[in-house]
Amino acid sequence: MTPTRFPQSGLAPTALYEEMEAARANDVDWRRGRVALYVHYAGEDVLEVAKEAYRRFFSENGLGLKAFPSLRKFEEDIIAWTADLLGAGPDATGVVTSGGTESIFLAMKTARDWARVERPQVKQPEVVAPVSAHPAFDKAAHYLCMRVRRIPVGADFRADVPAMAAAITPDTVMLVGSAPSFPYGVIEGIPALGALARERGLWLHVDACVGGFLAPFVRRLGYPIPPFDFSVQGVRSMSADLHKYGFTAKGASVLLLAEQSLRPFLTFEFDNWPRGKYAVATFAGSRPGGAIAAAWAVMRYLGVEGYLRLAKSIMETRDRLVREIGAIPGLYIVGAPDLSVLGVGGRGLDIFAVAEELGRRGWFVSTMTDPPGIHLGMLTLAHVAHAGEYVRDLAASAEAVRAQNLQARSREASYGV
Repeated sequence: MTPTRFPQSGLAPTALYEEMEAARANDVDWRRGRVALYVHYAGEDVLEVAKEAYRRFFSENGLGLKAFPSLRKFEEDIIAWTADLLGAGPDATGVVTSGGTESIFLAMKTARDWARVERPQVKQPEVVAPVSAHPAFDKAAHYLCMRVRRIPVGADFRADVPAMAAAITPDTVMLVGSAPSFPYGVIEGIPALGALARERGLWLHVDACVGGFLAPFVRRLGYPIPPFDFSVQGVRSMSADLHKYGFTAKGASVLLLAEQSLRPFLTFEFDNWPRGKYAVATFAGSRPGGAIAAAWAVMRYLGVEGYLRLAKSIMETRDRLVREIGAIPGLYIVGAPDLSVLGVGGRGLDIFAVAEELGRRGWFVSTMTDPPGIHLGMLTLAHVAHAGEYVRDLAASAEAVRAQNLQARSREASYGV
């Protein structure tokens, strides 16, 4: 039971750590590949680099870049390296954020404030997005007095660009595409969205929170990754999570803007207080220096060669899972995922019952509702050694459901609850 009073006396470190370890007794065993989201693992060496860099800059504050020019250097390097990776020109700018949600929030805030200048007649700015776009867009819209119009995806689970075009109103200021979408793992038709954005004078944001630090390396390995970044005309902003396939410490993401002229719409400034002018480019004021330092250190440690090695291992595991899961009677892979996010659907059996059976075998199982399925999150090195075990347990779960005609106790799917 949780104490209700503030602790009267402190604990010695040994007893303190024992209490913490006891608290995590029921946590999912991510090191054995038991969960395919929340944790992004690239090996003990990368983990130690991130930990040590974070520890060295644990107390520094990203709000005070004048006081900590080291953090300024790290952030500028991260932005420059990410811009180079994602096809941005030399005039690109950006900021390191706390995660994908903040990056998306800031993209929408920037587009909203840009529209106040470019489209002053718009009273409630609207965003047109595929139904598969991340909920962070609606979360940001809630805070920013904007509105999101979600449009059904096509038969290939990608954005239906003609339907999105038909949904544009005089109040529309932004279009959204994902690279890839989290439910289906597919990269949207970003060139078509870019052309639509240019034709209608709209802001196009590409949410590459999942794929930004994976897709460029997967493409270099020879996989057919469609155009999705700043090389596509019309893309004004992108979000890419460092703490996902950048394999850096939580929480770190990047928001990139195509050109410096857009940065004033990103920054918040205020000077009506006795302390003087306050100006920040992020939602947060204080920012953990450790997260910025760890991101820089991991990127510097791995380099292109390291990220290519990781991408190769992840995609080989993805290919194996697609092949072997597709061979299990009654199961199929949803759509044609471009990267490492997989959905597993069922034919002739209750897929939610399969998920429950898989959970009884020790796996943390996520589900999806449209279509009903098991959502195999984001593969990392933690899953490479355990892919065969997962397939065996999945096949056994499907057979148990079929043989016993099992029905799920729950059909609720959630993420982040």
